[in-house]
Amino acid sequence: MLLWDNCLQFMKDNLNAAEEQSDLKKLESSFNLLFEKVQPVSLVDNNLTLMVPSDFYKEYIEDNYLSLLSASLKKNIGKGVKLWYSVMENKPTGKENPITMKVKGNATPSPKVQETLPPSMVANIVNPFVVPGIKKVHVESNLKADFSFDNYVEGESNKFAYTVAKNIAKRPGATAFNPLFLHGGYGVGKTHLSHALGLEVKALFPDKIVLYISSEKFIQQFISSAKAQKQTEFANFYQMVDVLIIDDIQFLSGKPATQDSFFHIFDYLHQNGKQIILTSDRAPVDIMDIQERIVSRFKWGLAAEIKSPDFDTRRKIIVDKLSRDGIVLTEEMLDFLANEVNSSVRDLIGVINSVIAYSTVYKSDLSLDLLKETISKIATIKKKVIDVPYIQEVVCEYFGIKREQLLSKTRKREIALPRQLAMYFSKEYTNSTFAKIGEETGGKDHSTVMYACEQIKDMSQMDKEVKKYVKELSEKFKI
Repeated sequence: MLLWDNCLQFMKDNLNAAEEQSDLKKLESSFNLLFEKVQPVSLVDNNLTLMVPSDFYKEYIEDNYLSLLSASLKKNIGKGVKLWYSVMENKPTGKENPITMKVKGNATPSPKVQETLPPSMVANIVNPFVVPGIKKVHVESNLKADFSFDNYVEGESNKFAYTVAKNIAKRPGATAFNPLFLHGGYGVGKTHLSHALGLEVKALFPDKIVLYISSEKFIQQFISSAKAQKQTEFANFYQMVDVLIIDDIQFLSGKPATQDSFFHIFDYLHQNGKQIILTSDRAPVDIMDIQERIVSRFKWGLAAEIKSPDFDTRRKIIVDKLSRDGIVLTEEMLDFLANEVNSSVRDLIGVINSVIAYSTVYKSDLSLDLLKETISKIATIKKKVIDVPYIQEVVCEYFGIKREQLLSKTRKREIALPRQLAMYFSKEYTNSTFAKIGEETGGKDHSTVMYACEQIKDMSQMDKEVKKYVKELSEKFKI
């Protein structure tokens, strides 16, 4: 089966990144010994059946090659592939042992997933809050009062998202923009805009329950409820919310049990006319390890990108912020500040706060020369554009290798690991797609980039050395 041969070749090409051994020949030898006894039997309706000699082979593949095999199947066959094992020693019974692959779009957790869902978790969640006579309990919204529409500066980079958010606030859950999926890079104002929308709803509809929560907190709450066998109570709580805002939804990646719960909560809220607002650092299609049914629901409403602010917007932000603090700058000084910080709103606000602090401490009017001197002392101000080539240069300098080596096809661990780290940081710190990152990394396929990002994410949780690399390199990219 040619497809299976292609799957094996892809796995071999990425083999050294999946294991923590340095001897590639030993890795390939072990890989060949294992898979030479694994034979494809059939591929029908996206169901691939493999013949394995024993249960041991099945378990060993699941424990050691699941992520790699998953990426390979997605690349060569497509999404939603299900893998079935036919065990030779059990063949006389006429029964196969089905194992659902951890492939994007499938909710079944793999053996390596730490997040577990107790057997008592049920798909059909009953909401006790619809029973007559039961009053809604008070829910703290977690919204920040200073993240209002009044304090949000509209510009070309956010005009579309801003306009949509204002419309939703007037009729939450009753527009075609449900869910509203805000996405964009670091510090461009996604969180501010989602808070502003929530605050506006609270002002216009005081009786509505509005809740803002980070995805990390949502995940923690779910895991705690699962351990305490209280998943139904967890779901019931979220089902009574009128406007649910979840920040950084991309962190649900690789957490199938939490995704299952989120899916049912999402469906209940949407079907009952409740508003859902989600933010992410990437577009829905670029989020790894998210069930296909969830990605499809992200597309039900509207995905609005917020880009880094242009010069005019940055200038307006500076004027707005400083005027509220009673500080007036000359046109030349405003232009200097707007030109100096061109990465994100968050960085810009940080610089403005430093300017305000300087003015307060020294009780002096700011001149252009003093402003330049102050700015030069702020460690976060670096005139560097964080793009894929820049990230590759930083990674190469960190590991003491040449960029040509990074972009080469060599699979030696001392090159492959830095290459995967460069891909990972390129996705984290730029708005580039997987395909674009692959193109700028020696013409790699987008699935290779997706796999690299997933591997670094997993390895940074388990491998102290990789965790150290991620931490130290992250510091270098903070501007």
